[in-house]
Order: sequence, then C-alpha cells, then structure tokens
Amino acid sequence: MDLETYRTDVLRTVRPEMGERDRLLLGALGLAGEAGEVADSLKKMLFHGHPLDTDAVRDELGDVMWYVMFLCDTLDFPLEDVLAANVAKRARRYPDGFSEERSRNRHPRE
Repeated sequence: MDLETYRTDVLRTVRPEMGERDRLLLGALGLAGEAGEVADSLKKMLFHGHPLDTDAVRDELGDVMWYVMFLCDTLDFPLEDVLAANVAKRARRYPDGFSEERSRNRHPRE
C-alpha cells in the first residue's frame, strides 16, 4: 500500500468537524495509548510468561501508524518527509552504524 492511499483511508475515519487542538490531542493521546498496548504485549511475554500474540502486536502497530499518519496530516508533515528527516538524523548520529561510544558521547540534538 502506498502512503497516500493510507493517508486517504486514515482521513476517511476522522470526524471532519474536529479542530486542530482536538486533532492534536487525539493524535498524541491515541499514539501514546496504542504504543502502550504494544509495550504491554511485550511486557506480558517477557515478565508474565504469556506467549507473544504477534497478530495482536501487528494490529496495535497498525493503530500506532494510524495515529502517526493522523498527526502528520494535522501538522501538514508529509510522512515521507518525516521518514527522510529521521534517516538523515540517524546518518548524522551514527555515520558508520550504531556504536555505544557514539550513543554515549553525542550532542543532545544530534
């Protein structure tokens, strides 16, 4: 699926009368909640002896992506630009790949 098709589908399931403030609140709180559900699945596997339900984790990651796309649209950030900026940031931070030394001794905005 291409990102524009996904963005269109996300927006299809949003209340159109929501203002920017409510969109930002919904996006941030929804993203935190769905990320928490992913973390909770892993916590239960790692510390409570549950089997990992990979189908449920995949579904929750889909919900995380819904909120990411929703926030990108609300803030007028094309997701492609967000992804490209993240790649560039990691290239600056770890030009030769990850290293513990670079991780410990990097500038906070790097």
